[in-house]
Amino acid sequence: MKQPLLDVQNLKTYFFTEDGMVPAVDGVSFYINTGETLAVVGESGSGKSVTSTSILRLIPSPPGRIVEGTITFEGESLLSKTEEQMQQIRGNRISMIFQEPMTSLNPVHRVGDQIAETYRLHRGLGHAEAMERAVRMLERVGIPSPEKRARDYPHQLSGGMRQRVMIAMALACRPSLLIADEPTTALDVTIQAQILDLMRKLQEESKTSILLITHDLGVVAEMADRVVVMYAGKIVEEGHVLDIFKNPLHPYTRGLLGSIPRLHWQRRSLLPSIEGVVPNPLEFPAGCRFNPRCSEAVARCRVEEPALLTIESSHKVACWLREGGNLFVGSTVGS
Repeated sequence: MKQPLLDVQNLKTYFFTEDGMVPAVDGVSFYINTGETLAVVGESGSGKSVTSTSILRLIPSPPGRIVEGTITFEGESLLSKTEEQMQQIRGNRISMIFQEPMTSLNPVHRVGDQIAETYRLHRGLGHAEAMERAVRMLERVGIPSPEKRARDYPHQLSGGMRQRVMIAMALACRPSLLIADEPTTALDVTIQAQILDLMRKLQEESKTSILLITHDLGVVAEMADRVVVMYAGKIVEEGHVLDIFKNPLHPYTRGLLGSIPRLHWQRRSLLPSIEGVVPNPLEFPAGCRFNPRCSEAVARCRVEEPALLTIESSHKVACWLREGGNLFVGSTVGS
């Protein structure tokens, strides 16, 4: 069997605070193949972003620390790399688009210089050649008048253009893996569609794999090949995007899909939602961590934590209601 581009096994990233230990990512395992898009979805506080920063070894220490697990990228262990070696990987072989480009871009440097820095650091180019390539990248991501815009500061660009700059910077060195953390947050739907089309086009050209972190299931349906659903630091369901949307197995996944607005709903009807909030990570409940919010929970859910088991093909779920492959009681979401 061909080795995945990225293989994460039993990853545990904890934060040690004055109030206690926070298991932000608690035993997460997944893989990404070459040229594939894997979406990681879940509410805020589910551990999505901590998972991505763990891969890049960007967890602030103290208070954070990867306490267990393995992260293998292109056959190499990232957890055994020195900080100097990781600096050669970040922005070169693995790049990241952060949630908010206005805070990710340096406000006192021109955007062209910030892209050119990637070429100087990882390709050893001189200033003139690096700037020439930076302008070409701005043109490639659809920014008009790229020579002029390369001399602009971030505050002079719109939100959509700043996100394009972030994509240009991330893809400058043609990375094998692109981590996109909420890449369309705070963008209007028109610009969001343009950004997604751009990411898809660039992925096809360079065969880059994408780890897409989002809470927007519309983006998942459009972009992802496979989906990982996270809740309270754990994976509760994993499968092909069609399996997740057509046959969601976990009550949490069903709740997320059920809260998507649909055209046939009456104008005054209330949007379905999942009651409650993600639990305080200092006080995770016993058993399944979703049980306090789950209308289908049984006694076993409150005392024993379910394992992530394969139900059919590559479709996995961590739910006692699915033990032994028994069908979930109820109709599928969206039927």
